[in-house]
Amino acid sequence: MFAKKLNYPLDYTRAYSRLHPDRARWLFAGFDSDRLSGGGRYLGKPAGVFVLLADALKGLLAVIVVSKLMAGWFYPDANLLEREWFEICAGASAILGHNYTCWLYFKGGKGIATSAGVLAALVPGPLAIILTIWIIVTALTRYISLASICASFALPFAAWLTQRSQKMIIVTAVMAALAIYKHKANIKRLIAGTETRISIKKTPATPGPTT
Repeated sequence: MFAKKLNYPLDYTRAYSRLHPDRARWLFAGFDSDRLSGGGRYLGKPAGVFVLLADALKGLLAVIVVSKLMAGWFYPDANLLEREWFEICAGASAILGHNYTCWLYFKGGKGIATSAGVLAALVPGPLAIILTIWIIVTALTRYISLASICASFALPFAAWLTQRSQKMIIVTAVMAALAIYKHKANIKRLIAGTETRISIKKTPATPGPTT
């Protein structure tokens, strides 16, 4: 009986996912390239921005807070190297939990915003570099997915350029590979020329009074 009650939230979530698949993916999988390029049409732009920030904050807090709790509760005598591994494991858990969430039958988002939050805590310098790349590619092509792929590809090189440890270069390379893999459908659409671009609507000028 107790086990059955524990399944109620999961059952309700899955039922909602069947009835409203697009909204459920926003709520439980969060931000990805497809839904940002759609302008947050399922929940509205303000809600889309909120989900984006919440996903990034999730990754940031996982590294900063959860890793400290792990060290404090289980390994209070951990050295700096061990604490760094706690941070990496906490960040990886946040990304994998986002990309393969149980609420959507282990299907989730692409983890771009969550990864950005993790990188902000682990390697802020490389994050600044790839964020610049993301902005430039988005401005030139208006493809959010292409910008995310390019930024992901550049991540381990940015880590190397900023003289991060070999361990962190490998970690960022794995993160980049996962992000690019999650964009495989976008890559097919980019090659086919059917990928969605973000729309930039210009506000028409208001005509002045006639005399």
